[in-house]
Amino acid sequence: MNRRTLMIVLAAVPLAVRAQTPLTTDSLTSALKNPLMGALTSQLGVSEDQARGGVGSYLTLLQEKLAKRDFDKIASLVPGASGYVDTAKKLGAVTGPLKNLAGLNGALGKLGMNAETIAKFTPLVTNYYLGKLGGPTVQSLLAGALK
Repeated sequence: MNRRTLMIVLAAVPLAVRAQTPLTTDSLTSALKNPLMGALTSQLGVSEDQARGGVGSYLTLLQEKLAKRDFDKIASLVPGASGYVDTAKKLGAVTGPLKNLAGLNGALGKLGMNAETIAKFTPLVTNYYLGKLGGPTVQSLLAGALK
């Protein structure tokens, strides 16, 4: 695990405690293995399927909006990115083009997320995970794609 990933995981621990989510050995192990899934499940209280389907929906929108090389740069930050996209389709969140942020929010709703969770999902993935991991270039790409 590289230093940046470890810093992200360690940053998630106090947030999980603040959210009064019980921090168990399993949840800590999960967060260490996959910091993005750990953050989504602990901070938003979504299930693993909702988190995977949500990330897949998010990536689907990015794939629609970005040039292939830009999308590939972002997807490389998410281990198993294509698996998340497949999960979003299998769970029925993505049944066609999402086109925009409203389409993404609709996909998250199909996963059973409520409006409050949906409002927090995209900023968490964008700012907490991908934006920090990818730096200013990725932040700029994300901002343009999520207009």
